[in-house]
Formats: sequence, C-alpha cells, structure tokens
Amino acid sequence: MIEMTGGARGSWDRGPRLGAAYYNEYLPDPSRLETDLQLMVDAGITCIRVGESVWSTWEPRDGEFDLEWLAPVLDGAAEHGIDVILGTPTYAVPPWLSRRHPELAVVRKDGSSVPWGARQEIDYTSEVFRGYAERVIRAVLGRYGRHPAVIGIQLDNEAGLHLIHNAHVVERFRRGVAEQYGDVETLNREWGLTYWSHRISAWDELWAPSGNTTPAYDLAWRRFQAELTADFIGWQAGIAREYIADDTVLTTCIAYQRPAMDDVAVGAHLDIASGNAYYLAQDSLDYAREGAGGQWYADDVPQLILSAERMRATKQAPFLVTETGAASIGGAWLTRPPYDGQLAQVAWLLAARGARLVSYWHWHTLHSGAEVHWGGILGHDLRPGRVYDEIAELGRQFAAASEWVADAEPDADIGIVYAHDSEWMMTFEPPLPGPGDAPDRGSYARIVGAFGRAAIDAGLQVGYVNERQLKDAVELVSRFPTLIVAGLFAASDRTLEILAEYARLGGRLIVGPRTGYADDQGRMRVSTAPAVLGPLAGVAYREFAAPPQPVPLERDGAVVGEGRGWIDALEPGEAEVLLGYRHPLYGRWAAVTRRAVGEGEITVVGTLPDRDSAARVIADVSGPPRSLALLGDRPRGVTVHSLIGPRGRVWVVHNWSPNLTEIELASSVASVVDEAVLEKGSVVGLAAWDVRVWREV
Repeated sequence: MIEMTGGARGSWDRGPRLGAAYYNEYLPDPSRLETDLQLMVDAGITCIRVGESVWSTWEPRDGEFDLEWLAPVLDGAAEHGIDVILGTPTYAVPPWLSRRHPELAVVRKDGSSVPWGARQEIDYTSEVFRGYAERVIRAVLGRYGRHPAVIGIQLDNEAGLHLIHNAHVVERFRRGVAEQYGDVETLNREWGLTYWSHRISAWDELWAPSGNTTPAYDLAWRRFQAELTADFIGWQAGIAREYIADDTVLTTCIAYQRPAMDDVAVGAHLDIASGNAYYLAQDSLDYAREGAGGQWYADDVPQLILSAERMRATKQAPFLVTETGAASIGGAWLTRPPYDGQLAQVAWLLAARGARLVSYWHWHTLHSGAEVHWGGILGHDLRPGRVYDEIAELGRQFAAASEWVADAEPDADIGIVYAHDSEWMMTFEPPLPGPGDAPDRGSYARIVGAFGRAAIDAGLQVGYVNERQLKDAVELVSRFPTLIVAGLFAASDRTLEILAEYARLGGRLIVGPRTGYADDQGRMRVSTAPAVLGPLAGVAYREFAAPPQPVPLERDGAVVGEGRGWIDALEPGEAEVLLGYRHPLYGRWAAVTRRAVGEGEITVVGTLPDRDSAARVIADVSGPPRSLALLGDRPRGVTVHSLIGPRGRVWVVHNWSPNLTEIELASSVASVVDEAVLEKGSVVGLAAWDVRVWREV
C-alpha cells in the first residue's frame, strides 16, 4: 500500500483521481495558465504530469540551464490544490547532444543507427550519456523536487523501445555470459552450440546477436536487454531519492509492449507502477467485437480489461494510469472520438481494477509536432466541449464515490500467469501463423489473450500474476481458486513444480498450449511434454501442429466448435477426454482433457478454441463467478467487476453495447454517485455504453 502524508499531497489510497498531462510550454499562448488550471479544478482534475518531454527547454545549450519556466505552472497548481508528477526529461534528448556525440545513437540489429529526430534514439547504457542525463536530472529535481505541489517523480518515459546493439553493449553481454557460465565448454553444452558449427573455443568468438539463430542465445540476449532497462530506471531512482521528500513517490510510465521491458524488474525500483492504457473507441468497445490484438492499444473490450490487469500485476498493487485517450489516439488515420458514455466506461473500468489515477494524454490537442491529431481534453480551439463536459461529470462521480472506493482491492475469480521469457522466445520463433503463413511474432500475447478473453466471457474477474512472482503454491491457492497457464513455453522445473503443487493443494489448473515444452534456458526438453505437469494431468504429447485452417472440435460425435492456430497432439492416459477433433489426422488425439489431482484438478487444452468454446471450457472448470451475487443472469455484453474496501463491496457494471440492455438485480444496492437505492429483484435498464457503480446494502 502506498501511503503519503500531508494535506494536498494526500494519499493514492483515497480513491480514484482524474489527471492530465499538461504542457503549458507547448501552448501558442502560455499566459492562459490560470484559465487552464481553473478549468481543471472545475472538471475535478486533481493531478497533472509535467516536464518529461522537453530536455532542450530545460537545457537549451550544453551546460546552460533554464529552470524557471516551470515555476508558474507548479506554483499555480499548488494554489489550485492540484498535485503534480514531475518527469525527468531523459527520453527526448536535445539536438545539441546528438550532434556533439553521434556515437550515442542506438545501433540496430542490422547495424544501422537510429537517426535523431523522434525520441529515444540514444543508448542510455552509455556512461557518456548518463553524465549528461545525471546533470539535467540533478538540475531539475534540485530546483523542484521538494516543491509543495510535487507528489511524484516520473523517471524517464516508456523505456525499452530499442534492443541496443552498440559495440560496448554487445561486449558487456559477452562478459556477462562468461561470468554466468564460467568456461566456454559449459556454454557450448548448455546452449547446444555443436549445431551448425557454433561451438566456441574462446569468449571473443561469441558472435554478435545480430547474426544469431540459437534460441538459448536469444533468450539470454532478451533478458540482458530488459536488465539494461531496469538498471537505467533504478539508476535514475537512486539520483531522484536525494532530492525528494520521503512521501514523494517514484514511478515511470511503462509501455508494456516495449521489446526491452520487464515490467516486474522495473517495478522493483518504483514506489507505485504506472503505465499506458490506450484503446480504440467507438465500435471497438462493442463487446461482440474480437479485435486483432498485438497493438500498442487495445482494440476490443477484453484486451482493455487485460491491459489494466497487466498494470496491477507489475507490483501486485494499485497503479496509476499515466496515459489514456481523451478524444482520440495516434495519427489522423486512427481518429475515432469516443461515443457518449465511453470515457466514463473506460475510466470506471480502470478504477475497478485498481487504478488510483486515470490521467489523460493530454490536456490540450497539440498545434505542432508529431502528435497533432492525438486529441486532448480540449481541442485545437482550447475551448471546453463534449469531451471536457463528460470528463467533468466523471470527476464529479469519482469525488462522490471516493469514500467507497478508497483503499478498495479488486476481486479476482481466476488468475493468469504471464511470462516474459516465453513471450521473448515466441517472438524469436513464433508458433502461430499470421496472414499469408508469415510468422505471428505476437503469438504469446495472442495465446494468453485468447484464454483471458475466454475467462472474461465466462463472467470471471481476472488477475494477472507474472511468472517471476510465483513463489509459493499455498499463497497462489489462497489468491486464485482457478489459474490459467497458457503458452508458458520456457519454464524452469521449479515453476512447473509450484504449479503442480497448486493443483495438489486444491487449485483448479488450466494448462494451455505450448506450456512446459522448453526449459528456462530456452532449450527443448528431452522429457515428454508437458514436462512435470503431464504425468499429474494424465496426458502427454509427442507431436504438434500449426494448422493454417480451423479444425472442428467435437464432443460425443457432434461438432461443437473449432480449434485454431495450434494443436498439441494430446494422448490421454488416465485423463478424461472432454473435447476431440473431427479430422483424418488430428482426430486420433484429444483437444481438452481433465484429471483430478490431490485436492484439485488439471485441465489441459491443446489448442486455441473458438471464443464460445473456450468460454465454456473455462466456465466449466472455474465454477460460478462472484458476479452471481449481483446478477443471477448476465446478458452478453455486460461485465461485472467488484472491489472490497473498508466499507464493503462495490460493484461496477458495464454495458459494452450500442443497445439498451436490461438486468435483474439479485441483491439490493445503492449508487455510490447519488445514493439512489435499488431493491433486490429490480429490473434496471442499462443504456448504450452505460456504466453503473453500486455498493452493497
């Protein structure tokens, strides 16, 4: 729990808050500061994020600092009771630094350099770069780190964009490998370097990663790159703590799709996790839609829900949404302003899953630069309109609900294991085909997302747990009565044994495709798959396939759905077969099996079932969701999330649909917004894109 003291500094546990990125320095008329701050107060916006993108404004020339331009913004925020998250500007370097040190440009895998002209072009592992970065961090935080408005410091921004192939980084990687393995013969054996004459006789023969084709090498390289990112954030955290009060929190804005990002490792350096929660609005928020996935934004409702769960899982604690969309996101071609009600829907969803701050990027739509179509709360005319009015109403709702939602923890009916190692290995060699039989390098997210969507379709509240957070089976059973582990391709024996013990202790374990096939070094196992779990589950497989077309699923001779993308050819031993295939080859194998294990059970799913079939499988395993206490019958397109706080349970009910939908209450509730009471048995009409927030009575 993140606790803070003081008046305006407040606590992140006092309830959901609204915020915005505010760049007064970008405005054509910066003198409108007072107008903007008053509009924020009127809309219930209580936190702004500033300063992270403008190193060349802080330091226009080498060693020449201009620090006073931000003083009116921070002083004005304090006067209006608005808190501030101040960012270090190290992700967007000034042109003078790039010109003076061209050798700092990131070198790509193909040997080319990232040209200056966007952002994040610099090798942040370089001691030369860190000298300049430390100087600007100390200057900015030395001036403002203890300003009365500043309650948080954002370290850098969206780190991990590039895999850095600069020569000194590759050499550092070689030294790390040598230290880990001790001698070249051990490395030759552990990585299987006999293949294609890759055996080395001296450490300087370890080739550059740009030409690598060995899976174990690639996994080590990806881990190393993620460690560099975490080290960079930790390095900044060490500097920042010298300049801030004890109750000022450290965070960073995490873009979870970055290739060099291990959010749990980064989160270890933070007081509270923060991240992006971008999504496509309009019809992409129709629950009936099944999006493509794999983007930096969610393009359907389950993906949006799962993105919130990823943020919470970073520290298994409340989190901040430092960026989400207001009017639109991205370039002009993605302009899809939200339908009426959708801003409130998304904000309440994020709050229901643990967000203590929902901050919009950004306050005003930019008039110049690369993101002029990224719609802010105010448009280019800088006048309040429909978006501002809806956010102002949301601010009123958040304020009214604060006493009920403050310090509340989200419920979870089912857990999903997420694993960076498996994600990186599937990026290296994807198991799923994409369009035109091209490899789908988003295969891991596609597999995990399919099972997550199925759980949400079954009416279950989902909670992520990162593989690195699996410490104890007893604790895991206490948190999640049902647990999904799908696509866990690269896993240690210890991880698999924890999952096995989870089932023995009473957990209902759902094992999805590709789980337990490789070990934690990226080597294919000698044992029959799935390793460790297979004997307990009473099933094994020796063959697998990536069928280009769906394969019919059948039960008792009738076709009931289809399997897509992948097949683990399950050979049932003592397991019960729940689903099979109708196919001349695959028909000899099982698609879904189940077996009782100790006090629990293991269900093995060898394919990616279609949406309805997957939801039925997971619903059958997990049992009734908590939402039955509120809605005995949940119409399709309606989701129910709940939180438990000191004053009881709060229900957040969404209608992700363009149509009026009716629900019947299985218990009495009262609105946390206006205290209107609804009795058990009441039939409530949910309008298109509606959200209701109720408390138990």
